[in-house]
Amino acid sequence: MMDFIYAKEKIYSQDEQGNILAEVDIPIRDENRIDIKHVFVDESLRGQGIASQLMKLAYDHIKGQNKMIVAKCPYAIAWFRKYPEYQDIVINVKTKKTDE
Repeated sequence: MMDFIYAKEKIYSQDEQGNILAEVDIPIRDENRIDIKHVFVDESLRGQGIASQLMKLAYDHIKGQNKMIVAKCPYAIAWFRKYPEYQDIVINVKTKKTDE
């Protein structure tokens, strides 16, 4: 299991030498919105669900601040489409069917 570090505008994990192994960039857009700008997982760790884990951490972190998400990264957009239960605070990705 990876240990993740919460910084002001990203959540990341690093090795003993300080090299980034995985990160999600979450820059603040304004007082109400935070972007998910980039998701990165080192090539040696891909295919283990780490990017999805980062997305869940980012979602929980942003929701805990009562902010909305603007998904800018193609991976983030695809992730929110795959997991519509996390779209409640996402502004720009909607796949849920709504009754009108």
